Amino acid sequence: MQPTMRAQVLERFGEPLVLREVPRPQAGPGQVLVRVCASGVNPLDVKIHDGSAPHARVDVPAILGIDIAGTIEEVGPEVSGFVPGDDVFGATGGVGALQGSLAEYAAVDAALLAHKPASLSMREAAALALTFITAWEGLVDRAGLRAGQTVLIHGGAGGVGNVCVQLARALGATTFATGSAEDTDVIFSYGATPIDYRATSPDQYVTAHTGGEGFDVIYDTVGGPVLDASFATARLYSGHVVSALGWGSHSLAPLSFRGATYSGVFTLIPMLTGKGRAHHGEILEQATILAERGLLRPRLDPTIFHLETANEAHALLRSGATNGKLVVSITH
Repeated sequence: MQPTMRAQVLERFGEPLVLREVPRPQAGPGQVLVRVCASGVNPLDVKIHDGSAPHARVDVPAILGIDIAGTIEEVGPEVSGFVPGDDVFGATGGVGALQGSLAEYAAVDAALLAHKPASLSMREAAALALTFITAWEGLVDRAGLRAGQTVLIHGGAGGVGNVCVQLARALGATTFATGSAEDTDVIFSYGATPIDYRATSPDQYVTAHTGGEGFDVIYDTVGGPVLDASFATARLYSGHVVSALGWGSHSLAPLSFRGATYSGVFTLIPMLTGKGRAHHGEILEQATILAERGLLRPRLDPTIFHLETANEAHALLRSGATNGKLVVSITH
């Protein structure tokens, strides 16, 4: 195997990634070497690229790309459950000091990986990891969503939102999701009742869909004023609001007046701290089970990018003109 590989390198924040030959990593203790087939493109990847995500703790030069899908080439010491040739996926790098997936190979912590669903392509698997972990941590780990409850997903057609809708449906919850009028068909196709947030106020849709009682679980994937509005839509005493973007200043009074509770989700913690990584692998094994049962499939933008055109993928995401999750194909 060659001692070097090609990778897109962020040399300066806000400037284009540079395609370079860099040393190929080796699998250390607890790691596997993955031949990268596809790299998912998240809004966070672009924020890191632009230098507007200090919480990701990236120092340049850096190789970005949080989501990975590929095939294990070699297994390091102290690794069990994986062998060379296994197809895997995960959210494994591109933050902190961890190498990302915009490269031909990546040595990653095996605990962050799961076996790729056979029913999904490499591109589909690379589109799924970070969004599914974010959905699971909010709906299952924080809110304890269970069958028969009512759940409201804000931004139900978005990257995290559509996965939240699919997971909530798989858990047996009665699912509603906000979006624009243009998002109605997408939201409905995933099994949720669409709510046009521009045409309907929170008071109106709480009355229409819960008889004024409020939702058992509300997941905010939008942030800002949407999180503020979420607090007033929780069910009295038992409602729970979760947000993946609760980073601003918010008044908890509406939530307190309903005797409800709130949790934040920050999916990068295991990658940044090393704590809880095995749980991410466990979550993704659940994604594999759901995908194999036909209950989970990412919404994928059809535009094809390769390692050489990764900058174009980032530019398209910045433009807001996407139709699903963007993925960069690495091997072709």
